[in-house]
Amino acid sequence: MKHLYIPPLCCLIFLVTFSTFSQNSVKGSVLFPNQEGVAYANVVLMENDSTTVYKGAVTDEQGDYLFENIVTKEYVLIASFVGFEPYIKKISVNGNSTLNTIVLKEDAGALNEITINAKKPTVTKTIDRLIFNVENSTLSSGNSWEILKRTPGVIVTQNQLLVRNNIVAVYINDRKVHLSASELQTLLESYSAANIKSIEVITNPPARYEAQGGAILNIVTSSNISPGYKGSLNGTYTQAIFPKYQFGTSHYFKSEKLNVFANYSFSPRKDFKNDDSYINFINEDGAVFSRWYTDFNRTTRSQAHNANLNMDYAIDKRNTLSFSANAMLSPNRTFDNVVETDIRSAQFQLDSSFVTRSGLENDENNIAMDLKFTHLLKTEGAQISAEAHYTNFNQERRQDVLSTYFSPQDAVLNRISFLTDAAQEIDIFTAQVDYQTPIGSTAFEMGAKSSQINSESGIDYFNTQNNNRQLIEGLSDNFLYDEAIYAGYASITKDWDKWAVKAGLRGEYTDITGTSNSMGEVNTQEYFELFPTAYLQHKISDDHVLTLDYSRRIARPKYESLNPFRYFLNENNFNAGNPNLKAAISNNYNLNYTLKGQYFFDLYYKDDGITPTTLAFQDNRNLTIRNVSTNLLENKSYGLDVFHGRSITGWWYAQAFTSLFHMENTFLAVESGNAEVTNEADGIQAYVYNVFTLSKDGTFEGNLFLMHVSDFISGSYNLDPMTTFSIGFRKTLWNNRAEVSLNFEDILNTTNTRLTSQYLNQDNSFYAQEELRYVRFGFKYNFGNFRLSDNQRQIEAAERDRI
Repeated sequence: MKHLYIPPLCCLIFLVTFSTFSQNSVKGSVLFPNQEGVAYANVVLMENDSTTVYKGAVTDEQGDYLFENIVTKEYVLIASFVGFEPYIKKISVNGNSTLNTIVLKEDAGALNEITINAKKPTVTKTIDRLIFNVENSTLSSGNSWEILKRTPGVIVTQNQLLVRNNIVAVYINDRKVHLSASELQTLLESYSAANIKSIEVITNPPARYEAQGGAILNIVTSSNISPGYKGSLNGTYTQAIFPKYQFGTSHYFKSEKLNVFANYSFSPRKDFKNDDSYINFINEDGAVFSRWYTDFNRTTRSQAHNANLNMDYAIDKRNTLSFSANAMLSPNRTFDNVVETDIRSAQFQLDSSFVTRSGLENDENNIAMDLKFTHLLKTEGAQISAEAHYTNFNQERRQDVLSTYFSPQDAVLNRISFLTDAAQEIDIFTAQVDYQTPIGSTAFEMGAKSSQINSESGIDYFNTQNNNRQLIEGLSDNFLYDEAIYAGYASITKDWDKWAVKAGLRGEYTDITGTSNSMGEVNTQEYFELFPTAYLQHKISDDHVLTLDYSRRIARPKYESLNPFRYFLNENNFNAGNPNLKAAISNNYNLNYTLKGQYFFDLYYKDDGITPTTLAFQDNRNLTIRNVSTNLLENKSYGLDVFHGRSITGWWYAQAFTSLFHMENTFLAVESGNAEVTNEADGIQAYVYNVFTLSKDGTFEGNLFLMHVSDFISGSYNLDPMTTFSIGFRKTLWNNRAEVSLNFEDILNTTNTRLTSQYLNQDNSFYAQEELRYVRFGFKYNFGNFRLSDNQRQIEAAERDRI
């Protein structure tokens, strides 16, 4: 067990001298033309240059506002409210002041246009990312998940977010979200889109981000300067094969020094999945000798609880202390599996059949905490921060399996039963320091990070034939995994009139020890890797911009994939981990061309190396199929992405995305004499998204989404084409106090698709049918000063993403 090393600089950060403020105050009132007080009007004090916000306030129910602890000098006071002209006046503060009453003037033109001609989403390209701006746009209603699905370059398949055919990492305000695909969707569906400023699509992340993983989607929330309280209650009802529910509440409070955000959601669900599959077992002569046809049904019951707490405390003008905590609890999640298999001869005659019934009980807790201190240095734009992080992941899993074999005449031939009892606990500790400062016209940043990961897994396998429980030591194990990573990085950014450059270098030293007690194996890995990033942008003219970028990254295997234990559908079909998995280095190249700031063309090439993945192999001798965690020999892709979005009319906004791509991977066929096999596909991804304003006051809108994906590969499988067609409606009520929505997803029921693996002596296929077609009704009610923005964020630690 290695000990964390905290540099002395981290301790010195906390020994700072606090600044003091003058104790001036400014107060006043804001009235409508009829002399009634304006509740929830925004009142802002700007620095005298009229570009920098000094403080903000919101009027109370009587229209009164108050600023305290104001430094003596001149300001610009701005008061605003929807449908009225902004009030702007220079003021001088020297002592306590009561200003003249502000009477707003109605702006009839603005009142008529502000909702009907809502701001449309826009896309901008910076040197290292694509920014999808959605603040106050037609996408601002609804939730964060819906916005991500409409972000340029993002494709959703099997409820996973993909960019350039790879699963992405999701960040909120540069803090990574570390949840499973289903948990991530549940979380983002409870995040209000009204608080989102933009979505950043970072295909080649710069050096300050972890080298682990591929593209990043960073959700940037709107900042808030006004004190007050707001809260909300929300709920959804989803009707698919089974009904599902979600209930949530959020609360936010901001004072002069303290920001507090608390969120809780509860998601009781009952989900159904059906797999229709076949396996053609092949003899050494290449002929099919047995055909297995399987119908697999799974019913899952879960009751997930998710709670978040974020607090920011401004010690003084230069020093801020932040604390974050997240708890995802999923107790007593159950899986009821029924597998019915017909075994037929090569001539399709029924030889026998068997039915497997298995029950799995799973308890899972994922708790994370983050403490961060930020100190603003005297140099403008310079700061230093220190952060500590802890995660505890705990999972207990128990499975009972019973298979009954029948003759063609339905006589019982045999019964096989077994039980597995497994547990896994993961502890993650990280500490990091970051520093950034301008050096002349160059921006410079650097940082260091230390992380320690300790994982312990165990499984007991019991034969339960004839109601006798017998431990099978050969299938039982205890697996210990320890990982230490030490990283440092530095980056510079420089802009000229027509050129911009950004370059960075990150170094990571990794030390790994994996111990399998039953196998008597100790696997050690120790390596140091450098991860350079480089970006070069040239502005040919106002209408033409070229950007060239490169990054080197690493894909480490998930902890679960390193675990050698087996999860059984039945004794003939199981999943197995691999403690000998290795990390993979990827090299990513991208050339972007932007035309008139509206048309975006991206030409990319990715070499992801020996990517850790899961491959399915059929054993023709023992008549089994197993999903094995392994490393690919090669994994490459290249393509061209094109995006354009625009307002067709004042009430119709549309955006379109198209990607032409080639993808291929090469792997060892372990059931075919370890022959090298290459799987590849040339395909297209395309979608069009439309938003329509359906009422004159802009409170009722509809959307239409159509997406198609042609040929696609996943490991050794080729996917059939898939199409998604969805429509939705949203209505805001009571001056945006409440909102109702109705969505019809996957109307044609063509998002689910068949996966087929056919090469050498392998011939198997399955059609996984999840509940992707559904109708969802949602309701949200806001209370307090719901127009405030909040400090929502998620815990950051790249190590959590591999749980």
